[in-house]
Amino acid sequence: MTSSNCPRPAFGEAARDRSSLIGCLHRGVGGTRQPRLPVRLAAASLLVCGVVWGADKATMPPPIAESASEPIRYVGQEQTDKRFYDGALRHAVGVHRYQALRANRTRPPEGGAVGWTYNHQPYLAYWRNRFYLQYLSNPKEEHVPPGRTLLMISKDGQHWSNPQVIFPEYALPEIKTPDGHLPAGTPSVMHQRMGFYTAPNGRLLTLAFYSYSFHPLHLPNNGQGLGRVVREIHPDNTFGPIYFIRYNRHAGWNETNTSFPFFKTSTDAGFVEACDALLADKLVTLQWWEEDRGTDGFFTIKTDRGLEPKALSYAHRPDGVVLGVWKNHYALSADAGQSWTPFGKAPSLMPCGAKTWVQRTEDGRYVLVYNHSLTRNNRFPLVVMTSDDCRDFTDMLCLDGEVSPMRFSGTFKNLGPQYVRGIEPGSGKPPGSYLWNTYSMNKEDMWVSRTRVPITGTVTQPVAENFNNVTSVQELEWWNLHMPQWAPIGIVEDPHQRGNQCLELRDEDPYDYALAQRTFPEGSRVQIEFRVLAVQVGHGVLEVEIQDRSGRRPLKLRLDDQWLAQDQMARWARPIPVSGQEWLTVRLDINCTAGNYDLTLNGNVVGREVKFAETVETVERLVFRTGPYRGDVRAIFVEGEHATLGYTSEDRGGADQRVPLSVYWIDNVKTSGLPQP
Repeated sequence: MTSSNCPRPAFGEAARDRSSLIGCLHRGVGGTRQPRLPVRLAAASLLVCGVVWGADKATMPPPIAESASEPIRYVGQEQTDKRFYDGALRHAVGVHRYQALRANRTRPPEGGAVGWTYNHQPYLAYWRNRFYLQYLSNPKEEHVPPGRTLLMISKDGQHWSNPQVIFPEYALPEIKTPDGHLPAGTPSVMHQRMGFYTAPNGRLLTLAFYSYSFHPLHLPNNGQGLGRVVREIHPDNTFGPIYFIRYNRHAGWNETNTSFPFFKTSTDAGFVEACDALLADKLVTLQWWEEDRGTDGFFTIKTDRGLEPKALSYAHRPDGVVLGVWKNHYALSADAGQSWTPFGKAPSLMPCGAKTWVQRTEDGRYVLVYNHSLTRNNRFPLVVMTSDDCRDFTDMLCLDGEVSPMRFSGTFKNLGPQYVRGIEPGSGKPPGSYLWNTYSMNKEDMWVSRTRVPITGTVTQPVAENFNNVTSVQELEWWNLHMPQWAPIGIVEDPHQRGNQCLELRDEDPYDYALAQRTFPEGSRVQIEFRVLAVQVGHGVLEVEIQDRSGRRPLKLRLDDQWLAQDQMARWARPIPVSGQEWLTVRLDINCTAGNYDLTLNGNVVGREVKFAETVETVERLVFRTGPYRGDVRAIFVEGEHATLGYTSEDRGGADQRVPLSVYWIDNVKTSGLPQP
């Protein structure tokens, strides 16, 4: 959807004189006066911009004067369909989704007698060849104490350590305000919009914010909290002492009434230097505004008229200007966050109260990741858009449309993958060319995704995969993999055929499944062949689907240890007896024009011109999944019910226990186009 009242000017038509840009920075948009930008710095910024513009005019965004009222916009044609968790969008190709934390109340991975099942607001960093993931946690629900912050570590982004508490529960002094009363000893809650900072001297800091709530509707992020705390993560993954790096002094908190010392009292000069560098970075610390809201001049944005810019993410445009993206606000800065244009609008974006992430990727382009939702409280699907100039974004693709059932009740628990963050500039560069993100699922589980760059929703080469030339699933860059902790996917050797490797899907999760998806060149007549073996059938039954670009499913197979069944016209029919522990070679000859397919099993045609379950014009995705389809929201919820799901539902039975294990092997996946009749 392109904004009709704000067309993008051609490069040659754009005014780029120095006085107009400096005037925009000084005055803002619409004559609103802004903090004055030093002319020397503005001129330097223009000089840098001029050099960059001259290098590649084709990808330059309009100057600030022309883009400040709408700093970012979506100009693509795709829109999400709220009836489906993936929005009925094409899927980004090569997305691996790893479940870093699976919440468990009775067998907690973080230790203790009772697990905490409200887990949210994750952050990601990469330092000294390791990934670090931080998140906050409450026993059951949002804004209800006690609260704490935890940390997990990984070498590859897929396999994560058990959580460690890095900012523990904090006992508050007595608090009396017009809003309520808390007796001394009441536990605090945590709320932070920044997790990590890698200082110029190489020190890695992790940060959090202690606050309080009188009741679930009393927000802890409106400036009344104690302040922001910091500690160092050492190279051996031990932690330094906890200090306050900034108090909420305007709310009455300081050195005399808080339990941790001020960072300046540390005898570690390198640590103090790292903290000073962080405090001096006005772009990075702008993420703190929401909980702090200090009026001492520390922050560089103006928030009159009741504006509340929350959860800043930012990227440097090709012209050097910073695009600032908050939850629902957008602005530009030509001086690294020292001053900003007034907040502009982005009517083509559809945020739902969750976070938005923007960054530059390895190919020199830009991505925007967020929940493009048509309903306020639906935090699905998680989409990714791409841009050349960091202003006009297009090609909306689904990054994660797999929404598992919410297992635990609690207030303010939205459904879906949400509060997405990536690795901030300066917080590390993992090897390879990937987009790394972290987010919470249903405010219960922590997930990490790795997306192949360049980001695309289609492929041009047919599939020819025998898995013999890979050592791990991380090398399957063209596959989309959904890997819960209790439903992992791996590469294993077939003991019956020496030297042969295959893809293994395991599943012992009562409410989730393993999913492996391979996109192939879109076509109306396609032949697909693969081998499959039901090694062990417990709880999860393998379903195989062929899908079109929107997720329609014209062809569905279902395999257990006795039957291979087909879904004909939305009914499971024609079950074919099969022998367990025996490889099956399946070939599908698909004809979308005729609306049917032929099924060949071990060289024998067992189904000819089988009618499609759904009408499609083309197909492009092959899906292996150890559980039934759950992508249709309408099959699970009454319209609008999911908005308060965590509050209106009960805990799901058996959520903390594994179910009987299912194991399936897949091999020799091939696709090819068939000639038109």
